Amino acid sequence: MIKNYIKTAWRNLIINKVTSLISISGLAVGIGCFMLLATYLLNELRYDTFHVNADRIVRIVYNYKSADDAEAKTVGVTPTAAVPVFKQQFQDVAEAVRVYDYSSGGVGVKYKDKLFNEKRFLLADEPFFRIFSFKFLQGDAATALNDPSSVVITASTAKKYFGSENPVGKVFKVKGTNNMMVTGVIEDVPEYSHIKFDMLGSYAIAPRSKNLTWDSANDYSYLLLKPGVSVASVQNKVNGFLSNLFKDAARQGYHVWYTLEPLKRIHLYSPAADSLTPQGNIKYLYILGVVAIIMLLLACVNFLNLVTAKAIDRGHEIGVRKVMGAGRSQLFSQFMIEAAMITTVSIIVGFLIAQSSFGWFSNFSGQQLSFDTWNTSWLVMTSVVLLVVVTFLAGTYPSLYLSSFNPVVTLKGKMTGSRSSSFLRRSLVIFQFVVSVFFMICTVIAGSQLRYIQNLNVGINRDQVMVLNSWQSLDEMRTFNNEVSQLPGVVNVTASYDSPLSVGGGYSIDKADGKSANYSLSVTALPVERNFIKTLGIKLVQGNDFTLADEQQLAVKDENQRVYGFIINEKAAAALGWKADEAIGKRISLNGRAGEIRAVARNFNFASIRHEITPIVMFTDSYFGKILIKTSGKNLPQTIEAIKHKWADFKPASPFEYHFLDQEFDEMYKSEQRTGSILTAFTLVTIFISCLGLFGLAVFSTKQRVKEVGVRKVLGASVFSIVKLVSGDFLKLVIISVVIASPIAWYAMHQWLQDFAYKISIQIWVFIAAGATAILIAFITVSLQSIKAALANPVKSLRSGD
Repeated sequence: MIKNYIKTAWRNLIINKVTSLISISGLAVGIGCFMLLATYLLNELRYDTFHVNADRIVRIVYNYKSADDAEAKTVGVTPTAAVPVFKQQFQDVAEAVRVYDYSSGGVGVKYKDKLFNEKRFLLADEPFFRIFSFKFLQGDAATALNDPSSVVITASTAKKYFGSENPVGKVFKVKGTNNMMVTGVIEDVPEYSHIKFDMLGSYAIAPRSKNLTWDSANDYSYLLLKPGVSVASVQNKVNGFLSNLFKDAARQGYHVWYTLEPLKRIHLYSPAADSLTPQGNIKYLYILGVVAIIMLLLACVNFLNLVTAKAIDRGHEIGVRKVMGAGRSQLFSQFMIEAAMITTVSIIVGFLIAQSSFGWFSNFSGQQLSFDTWNTSWLVMTSVVLLVVVTFLAGTYPSLYLSSFNPVVTLKGKMTGSRSSSFLRRSLVIFQFVVSVFFMICTVIAGSQLRYIQNLNVGINRDQVMVLNSWQSLDEMRTFNNEVSQLPGVVNVTASYDSPLSVGGGYSIDKADGKSANYSLSVTALPVERNFIKTLGIKLVQGNDFTLADEQQLAVKDENQRVYGFIINEKAAAALGWKADEAIGKRISLNGRAGEIRAVARNFNFASIRHEITPIVMFTDSYFGKILIKTSGKNLPQTIEAIKHKWADFKPASPFEYHFLDQEFDEMYKSEQRTGSILTAFTLVTIFISCLGLFGLAVFSTKQRVKEVGVRKVLGASVFSIVKLVSGDFLKLVIISVVIASPIAWYAMHQWLQDFAYKISIQIWVFIAAGATAILIAFITVSLQSIKAALANPVKSLRSGD
């Protein structure tokens, strides 16, 4: 019986080539897109789950707020004291570790004649490998970090430096002075780990390890709880301990508290800034999950629509089968097997589409995705579930509908589509185009926002500014400046602690003229070289730029005798309660650095434009992490080559690596660019699937109206009037889709834009353009068939209609 069903189903698929091809194409594309998105979602959800003790590991998050702050700050870094003190105070903590980003833009590492700028170099306390489960290929995890000069490297790093040699025992020269010996080699860190590194050394070599303090938060801190201990119970103990520790600060209005984040929730749920790697967002995963399901539904809708539309053509076949004794259940089984066969072929083709698209999709998503992301049993189970679900969704209604035909009616040739099936088909076409128009509108708005970001005046002239990541003192900076500023094509040279586009320093103004003794205002602060303002074209609304005298103050050995010069932005002046002209000459203290305000700068974006501009203070200092070189842009290759030669003399232990500030700005909004690209891709897919279904329906619709078209032509109807007649019904459905999709898309994108402090307003032309485009595409799709029908010989049409 089953064998017969399969043979009959296969024969019907071959006979109805157009229907089968359209159904398989639509389903395959839908399934392919579903698998791409499902793989991405799976990769995001499995972050940090590979650690054996993942359920017992927590990260310490640092929160603080002064009485004068508008809202609390939450960061993923802590001071040096948190980990050792918590380990000592709380018996529920089995192990604890501090992790420090040693590279911070890059650190020079040399072995013999090989010199690389390592950007993923971390330092960690000795228990690190007892807490986290990174697989060792060589060396002993228990003792790998016992020696302060030890370093553990990944397999890829070992190959890069040592080739086929045994790396254990080899010695690196780090930063030109530190000797570090390889004590272990691990497998490459999985992409789905929020702690990523190529080299990991001992925390003991960091100068900050010598002092236990409750300020200067720069460590990523983790606790391994003892088995059976709940996070909530430890959190309560931490709260009690800290409330007593910081009670004096709390009386003055400055509140500090720490929260414990489960390891597996960090990537998608953490509200903390300053994470080791860019974080995901569970909200976007929900959205992508819905998109994946919609893609699958679109494909199923196509199949359902085509089969029910073709029902009239199969009426005679069904009538004969029923007269020959076939029961409804047998016919239902026959049609379900046909649906299962189409689904099986579609799944195979869909998986091939996904496999061939992983490279492209990986570039868009920023993750390395493939079917290797899946556990084999999960992949097999997903395939089976897809087969069952898609067959059920796409096959059940058509099978019930076809098997319900009255044989007497169908054999007399009086079979016509029922109102209910016609209404369903129209509803499904509307659903398809609602989705297509929705994606079209979202794509246009996302693209407009991205262009707005790229062209926004952020208050910094980032054009032709080279950035070199390197730590150097003020004296080193002066030497380099004197050499490089003389080169042709170099306009100016300066330095800062952080990138001017991504300033991370958390400070407090703890004293200010006219304020109470307990005054405290949390601000961002940036140590800079005196030419910083001029080099980046930051506008001063009041006061004067830094001078050589400000830098000379740094030579005063007694820090209490130094008089710092500060430049604040308009936001900082307003937060202090001063107008720009009133702020000039006012004395403040920034984390104990006493001085006076030299100038007030116009507000500029020193972080992502997703956030409002906040108060920032700039001051001259003697240690920097970024060198900024303003070039003229003329003969740029020659200028870069000349700077490279100077760099070789200045920093022989560090490779010459650079980027431009505008490239860094673009990189900050990579996720928005990816969002725009993914939206564009899926818009094209939804349009393709929708048009496939529309074309198939147009084929059957014109076939049913062959006689009517012939009669109209004989009576003098023009080709245009016939095309209008055939296309009109479909275009009405598309217009209804535009009306339904527009408010939904407006709401969705309005919510998305709320993530940006600076954003476009949604214009009405977006909806008009998207609607017109959808109507035009639908018209072209349907016209291909309606024009063919209009041009057909009416004699043949009328003869075939008898």
